[in-house]
Amino acid sequence: MTHPCLAAARFALPALLLLAAPASAQGLPDSFVTGPRIEGYGPAAPVDQDNPVEAGEEFRHSFDISAGSEPGELNRGLVTAARFLNMHAASGARDQDVTVALVVHGDALASLLKTDSYASRFDGLDNPNAPLVAALIAESISIQVCGQSAESQGFAREEFLPGVEMALSAMTAHARLQRDGYTLNPF
Repeated sequence: MTHPCLAAARFALPALLLLAAPASAQGLPDSFVTGPRIEGYGPAAPVDQDNPVEAGEEFRHSFDISAGSEPGELNRGLVTAARFLNMHAASGARDQDVTVALVVHGDALASLLKTDSYASRFDGLDNPNAPLVAALIAESISIQVCGQSAESQGFAREEFLPGVEMALSAMTAHARLQRDGYTLNPF
């Protein structure tokens, strides 16, 4: 039988190495870098574009995130949102012209849990998504949890990371975002 600390380390170490590794070590070419908005997350590459981002062009974009991640691993949907912010900022878009909202439901809810709640569900592991969520919220990114999913999975409102908002449902959050002019990420 494996000691609980060793079992937790088995999951946490690869996640920590992935965070500390440059994009090239993550299987991406050296042209992929993080930042300038979300340092350490969301690697993107510069692209010689046929239709470049124009000065003053505005983006109001929402992401529907329902897929979870393996315990101790970053949620791909959260990383994709960071990539969206980074690649547009690196392409010349002003921060105030790129507004993002995340609607999280289903298995992805665990990615937004406070450390103690995450650890109680995943063999004592720290939530590797917590620093990324904090960085997104620091950039005024709206992160809304589906209240229906939270209730069905037994997650109390206070178990979610600071700054995460509770919506009546993912459907309600998306309807309001669309009403407010947000496009929806198709993948």
